[in-house]
Amino acid sequence: MIIVTSANGIVGIQAAVAILRDGGTALDAVEAATRLVEANPDDHTVGYGGYPNLLGEVELDASIMDGRTLHAGAVGALKGYKHPISVARKVMEELPHVLLTAEGAARFAAEMGFEQENLLTEAAAEVYRQGLSGALPADKRDWLNDGIAGNLARLARITADPEHAAGTVNFIAQDSAGNIACAVSTSGWAWKYPGRLGDSPIIGAGNYADNRYGACACTGWGELALRCSTAHSVVLYQRLGFGLEQACRQAMRDLAAATDAPEHAIMNLVAINRDGRPIGMTTVPGRTFVWMTPEMTTPVEEPRLVVDLTAKE
Repeated sequence: MIIVTSANGIVGIQAAVAILRDGGTALDAVEAATRLVEANPDDHTVGYGGYPNLLGEVELDASIMDGRTLHAGAVGALKGYKHPISVARKVMEELPHVLLTAEGAARFAAEMGFEQENLLTEAAAEVYRQGLSGALPADKRDWLNDGIAGNLARLARITADPEHAAGTVNFIAQDSAGNIACAVSTSGWAWKYPGRLGDSPIIGAGNYADNRYGACACTGWGELALRCSTAHSVVLYQRLGFGLEQACRQAMRDLAAATDAPEHAIMNLVAINRDGRPIGMTTVPGRTFVWMTPEMTTPVEEPRLVVDLTAKE
C-alpha cells in the first residue's frame, strides 16, 4: 500500500494513508486527499483560491481513474464548485460518460447535490489584477478593456502566465487489494482563455491508472502532455517491458518533439509500477514529490529525477 503525490499534496496525504490503514480503497484515498488540497485557499493552483481565467472567473478541472476497471470520470472548466474531484467521481459512477465540461458539468454538480459557492478569493483576485496589467506593455494597456469587452484572443498569448501554469495536485494510491487509483485536480493556467482545458481532465494525458502495469499523473504545461499523451505513455512503456524509471524518462523525452523550446519546457510527473514502487520526475531542477505507506508515521519528501529535454538520445 502506498500514496504518492506532488509536493502540494502533502496537506492531504495523511488522510489518504488513514483510509488505506482502515482497509479503504485506493479510489476513496485519492479523492479524500484531493479534496483537502482543493479546499486549501493558500494553494492558488487548485480549487478554492485558484487563479482565474482572463475574465476573472475560476474554472476547475479534475479527473479520477480506477486502475482495476479502467473506468474514469472527469470535469473541465467547472465554475462555482469547490470539489471538482468529487464531481468527476460522480461522473464515473453515475453517467455513461467520462468527461463533462462547463455548463454541463455545473448542471450535473447541482443535480448531484454539490453546494455552489464563489471560488475567487481576494488574494487570488488581487494577483489577477496585478498580473494582467503587469503583463501588458504600456502601449497595449488599452487592450485589456477592449479584450474583456469582446476580443480576448489577442490578450491570451501575452497575459497567460506560464510560471503559474505548472500547478496541479496529483495523487496515486495502491490499496491492500492491489488496486490502483489516480486523481488530478487543478485551476489550470493562470489568466487562460475561458474554456481552456489542459491535461488534468484528459484521461491519458494528465492521468492514467492500470492495475496491470502502474499509474502516472502529470503537472506542468498541460499542452505538452496533451500532445504526447504523457500519463498513458508511462503506463504503456511499462507494458512494453520498460522499467519504471526508463518508462518515465522515455515519456518525458517524447515531449521534446512537441515544443520549439525544449529548454524552457515545464513538466513534472509522479508514477508507480504495479508493485507500488514510486518515482517522481521533472524538467526543472529542485522539484520534489511526496510518498507514504501505512507503516510510516510521516511522509517522505524527496527530489524528483531531472530530465534534460535538450540532451541527445
